[in-house]
Amino acid sequence: MYQSFEAPAGIENAPDRVKRLRALLGELGVDAVLVPRADEHQGEYVPASADRLKWLTGFSGSAGTAVVARRAAALFVDGRYTVQARAQVDAGELEVLQVPQARVSEWLCEKLEPGAAVGFDPRLHTVGEIERLTDALADRKIKLKPLGRNPVDRIWGPDRPAPPTGKISPHPLRYAGLSAEEKIAALQKGLKAESQDAVVLTLPDSIAWLFNIRGSDVAHNPVPLAFAIVPAQGKPELFVVREKLDAEARAHLRFAKVSDPSTLGDRLARLKASGKRVRLDPDTASWWFARQLGGPRRIQRGQDPCILPKARKNAAEIEGARAAHLRDGAAFARFLAWLDRESPGGRLDEITAARRLEQLRAETQALKDISFDTISGSGPHGAIVHYRVTEATNRKLKPGELYLVDSGGQYLDGTTDITRTVAIGRPAEEMRERYTLVLKGHIAIATARFPKSTRGIDLDAFARRALWDKGLDFDHGTGHGVGSYLSVHEGPQSISRRGMAALEPGMIVSNEPGYYKEGAYGIRLENLVLVTEPEKVPGGDRETMGFETLTLAPFDRRLVKADLLTPAEVEWLDAYHARVRAAIGPELGPEDRAWLEAATAPVG
Repeated sequence: MYQSFEAPAGIENAPDRVKRLRALLGELGVDAVLVPRADEHQGEYVPASADRLKWLTGFSGSAGTAVVARRAAALFVDGRYTVQARAQVDAGELEVLQVPQARVSEWLCEKLEPGAAVGFDPRLHTVGEIERLTDALADRKIKLKPLGRNPVDRIWGPDRPAPPTGKISPHPLRYAGLSAEEKIAALQKGLKAESQDAVVLTLPDSIAWLFNIRGSDVAHNPVPLAFAIVPAQGKPELFVVREKLDAEARAHLRFAKVSDPSTLGDRLARLKASGKRVRLDPDTASWWFARQLGGPRRIQRGQDPCILPKARKNAAEIEGARAAHLRDGAAFARFLAWLDRESPGGRLDEITAARRLEQLRAETQALKDISFDTISGSGPHGAIVHYRVTEATNRKLKPGELYLVDSGGQYLDGTTDITRTVAIGRPAEEMRERYTLVLKGHIAIATARFPKSTRGIDLDAFARRALWDKGLDFDHGTGHGVGSYLSVHEGPQSISRRGMAALEPGMIVSNEPGYYKEGAYGIRLENLVLVTEPEKVPGGDRETMGFETLTLAPFDRRLVKADLLTPAEVEWLDAYHARVRAAIGPELGPEDRAWLEAATAPVG
């Protein structure tokens, strides 16, 4: 199994750990300290050695920041995690606050006296983050103080896990589409055009993409933890622990100089002394890098130059994504058919279902990993957006309830991510109505046409309109970018209220509106979609783009109230189901194929 269902350490240790951290404030010369979820690479998913927020507070979500002051402490999370955080965190020690309604800066201004100091680890916060927080605290004359050693690591001590040393492997050209040398040459051409001498790369997925390598340092994310410096001319330099490289990886990396990460500080210092114009992304690189290069004013600010070309999938990556989704869709259909056969007996639980789904993906003989811990939520657990089932929380799939399963696979040719909500037994009419409202939002995104320069923020409301009309909504983005056998969450593209990046052909993004009734049920319907090339619409005068749906799996017709759908929406749903039936039907055995025929029958 790629997923463990062991219960995380309880919150009983959190109060003591927070108190021990608080006891260090005087020695550190600060009045509060920041503890983010991010690691030195600003990753969403981090190795156990960098999971400081979880160790300190008990909160296991993938985004959040704790602030510990002398007489108060708080955990800041977004709407995906408020329910989870309240369940995992000791409310007597840490106040749980939801962003963006609550802000770290406002909390600090309220809790601290003017002239106070706030400590932070400069390796764990981006340049932009520290600059914005500095500006927000300026009126209260509260200062930020970079700390030489992370204070959480001090109290964690010898129990802290060792950093990972996962093996690095070359990513085959037939899946990458372009050689590493071609990618590096294009990047260097861009640096020269900007009159920049070098760029420092800190994001593991950018480095994996550029060098055509994959790793195993972070669970479910095939990336190596590494840093890189790419000059405008000459060999790039990769800073990675040599134990990660076998003979095959070393041979593949012949185009690069490989150095130990311990030499990175000296290398940056030499760049600073040389007066080189060094590019650094203030939104992804840590404050530490800017300091090593002479301070934020000395760096050449610019987006990580791998982000956009990585997001714009090439022809080989697009064909790989289609193949991966066909394979994954067949496995998922087998799972849904099994679920329908077994769930009426009342014996299934969340862990059994998650294990069965992983088993069916593994039977493809192509699965390298799951793309994240499967969200397998029955009844009220479905209302916890990023619920992770454990042996302590495991729940039966009960008749009359909804079951939400959000999962994905990592294959050499692509990364998948799919969510379906399924009725166990006879669903209530409210469940059917709200499922259909979510489906209407999903269809609105799937069928959208939009001109060049359209951003995700411009489309986000399409998914919410039907819910808004009924006074309903959901507190997460409608869609996130997805990598190509890389991270399941990829920027810069998204469909959300913060989605400021323009959508471009070749980008893959999720389409996943939802609705969550706390304590009762959750609904989310997710497909991955590919942004298509611009084309003329008959009778129109502008070229527009659209989405090709990659995911192939039926929606639960039992939850669809066809009378709430427009004729165009019914037409889309029936056409999608016909496509699913034609594509994955031949991949199934007789029993599962018969189930699929019924599951994809017209609703109109």
